Amino acid sequence: MTEPKVLLSGLGIPESPRWHDGRLWFCNWIGQQIVAVDPDGTPEFIAVPEQQQLMGWSIDWLPDGRLLTTGDTLRRREADGSVVVHADQHGNEIVVDKRGNAYVNGADFNFSGGEEPKPGYIKLVTPDGRVREVAGDIQFPNGMVITPDDRTLVISESFAGRLTAFDIEPDGGLSNRRVFAEDLGPDGICLDAEGAIWVSTGGSAVVRVAEGGKVLQRVELAENRAPFALALGGPDRRMLFILTAEWRPADSIADNLGRLTDGPRTGEVLSLPVSVPGVGRP
Repeated sequence: MTEPKVLLSGLGIPESPRWHDGRLWFCNWIGQQIVAVDPDGTPEFIAVPEQQQLMGWSIDWLPDGRLLTTGDTLRRREADGSVVVHADQHGNEIVVDKRGNAYVNGADFNFSGGEEPKPGYIKLVTPDGRVREVAGDIQFPNGMVITPDDRTLVISESFAGRLTAFDIEPDGGLSNRRVFAEDLGPDGICLDAEGAIWVSTGGSAVVRVAEGGKVLQRVELAENRAPFALALGGPDRRMLFILTAEWRPADSIADNLGRLTDGPRTGEVLSLPVSVPGVGRP
């Protein structure tokens, strides 16, 4: 396998990558921007509302193309550029299915303020804005993917070091909880056409892992670089994008209220061609 190439650099903490409408989109924490990048590396920077400028926010799209952004509430960007509240639900990561159901996860404790961790949850936000919890006891919920048939959701449980799968019920509820793979360091994840998931190991490497935990491929990064999230994109979705930065615990990027502060600009987006294309959402 070839070495990853730098597509974009000089970022804060890049997170929540999605391939959408021919471009790679992601959240540039610290920079407080949503970034859309052409395949040649040309970026467009979009400022986010002040209310969303918290540590831990994510993006995805409704089927009609309107953008959802997590933060203090779930907000929706209309076609005219205006921003409205989609649902009164704060959260971390988000993934939206083909029906417009948004799955938002979170954990109600102040991670940046040193508060004792609490189990997290996944909440379902239906297209009409109604909210209900569909899974609990998630050990620091992070990236999620939904299979192309809208029948399975897989979530990263970062503090437990595992990927956990659920069946998606016709009403959007989650059932049949099970371990997809463990002994990992999962954050943002992506799914490919053979049912394998690209995920971080918790160190400076990412792996392609099959259900059951077999590692199919491994990509090593520089020793001081932490991979935060992954996406499969490009015209045929055979390009793996790795969002990474130098992770130095002494660097403060949020205050004790979870509001993002200034910080280092070591973030990069790396690109690496792979043989199996991405599928599903995001």
